[in-house]
Amino acid sequence: MIDDVLGPSIEVLFCGINPGLMSEATGHHFARPGNRFWPALHLSGFTPRLLAPAEQHLLPSYGLGITNVVARPSAKASELTREELIEGGARLAGLVASVRPRALAVLGISAYRTAFARPKARIGLQPEPVGGVPVWALPNPSGLNAHWNLAGIAAELRLLREHIGWPSRTS
Repeated sequence: MIDDVLGPSIEVLFCGINPGLMSEATGHHFARPGNRFWPALHLSGFTPRLLAPAEQHLLPSYGLGITNVVARPSAKASELTREELIEGGARLAGLVASVRPRALAVLGISAYRTAFARPKARIGLQPEPVGGVPVWALPNPSGLNAHWNLAGIAAELRLLREHIGWPSRTS
C-alpha cells in the first residue's frame, strides 16, 4: 500500500487507478520511469518544474494531492476486479467529501467508468460530482496507455487547470 499525498489545503486531488509495482517498491506515486504523470503535470502548468516521484511530498505546497482508486498494487490496472474498482470509488467519494478539493482528477477513464457506474463517460469535466466535488476524467498517464502521448495528456491537464482558474506555474 502507498500513502496518499495530502495536505491542509488541497485544491486538486489527482487520483491514479492503483499503484504499480515500482510505486509499491519505492513508496512514490507514478514511479515507473515511463509514466507520464510528472512530465504532464509540469507541462500543463501545475508545477513550476518537473518533479521526480521522490519529490511527491512537495505537491501539497502547490495545493495538489494524490490518491488511488484502489490501494492494491499490480503490474497492470487490468488485473483489478470490477468489485475492487466499485469499492475504491466509494472510498474515494468519502475521501473527497472530507478533503474538499476544488477538483478531483481521475487519471484513467476506464477505471472511472467502472468505479462510478458511468459507462459512457468521456475525457474531461463530468456532469456529476464525486463527493460533492467536480470531477475530471483524464487519460491514464501510464506508458502502457498507447492511445495518448505526453502532449495530449498535458493538454487535458492544462484544460483542467484553466477551467478552475489557476495561472500557469511554469515560466
